[in-house]
Amino acid sequence: MRSLIVGNWKMHGARDGAVRLVSELADGVAGLACDLVVCPPFTLIYPLAQVLEGSRVALGGQDCHFATAGAFTGDIAAPMLVEAGASYVILGHSERRQHHGETNAMVRAKIAAATNASLIPIVCVGETEAERHLGHERDVVGRQLADSLPDDFAGVVAYEPIWAIGTGVTPTVGDVTAMHDFIRATLTSRFGPAGGQTPLLYGGSVKSANAFRMLAIANVNGALVGGASLSASEFLAIARARG
Repeated sequence: MRSLIVGNWKMHGARDGAVRLVSELADGVAGLACDLVVCPPFTLIYPLAQVLEGSRVALGGQDCHFATAGAFTGDIAAPMLVEAGASYVILGHSERRQHHGETNAMVRAKIAAATNASLIPIVCVGETEAERHLGHERDVVGRQLADSLPDDFAGVVAYEPIWAIGTGVTPTVGDVTAMHDFIRATLTSRFGPAGGQTPLLYGGSVKSANAFRMLAIANVNGALVGGASLSASEFLAIARARG
């Protein structure tokens, strides 16, 4: 399957700098053997969509609500993301689970909303440092997959060990291999051949220095990149590491 490199800008980015960054990405994407997705703050999706029109760089949101409209102050609906120019959306990120109290059931409802709006959901799963220390990482990730993904799931799964997000700590190749093999087996067991074709991304302190090592692992079909995606040269270097 074709690799996917996704940049999660989180709450970073002003318009002028963002336009320059994605312009560099649009110029640098030629010849890459992977697809690029940029997920900026909601306010930047529409202006960046104008810059990226006709390019090979896609846009995504960082979250969406499970409802299409309603009295939900500060939230954004999946159809609104589509109207702004997004084709992907990140759901269930650990920062949303931790800081906004999102549960697996909430993520599942958001996936349904995203799918109904023709957005491709990028669903995040991952364990804390304490859970890994206790040897519970497979139990945690397995439960997230079971309870978050609907029976008709058609999207992307991103494994982000919480203890590696923004910390500069990178799991070993063995750690990532074991978890991605587990996720692939779990998806295949539940969804059959479709589960074998679900793109699996690795996320957690991904940068150009470790991208080649991580992206060479079997069952790693791309990356979900945080801080390194705020630099066009660094983000493109990560993409080139895939080939």
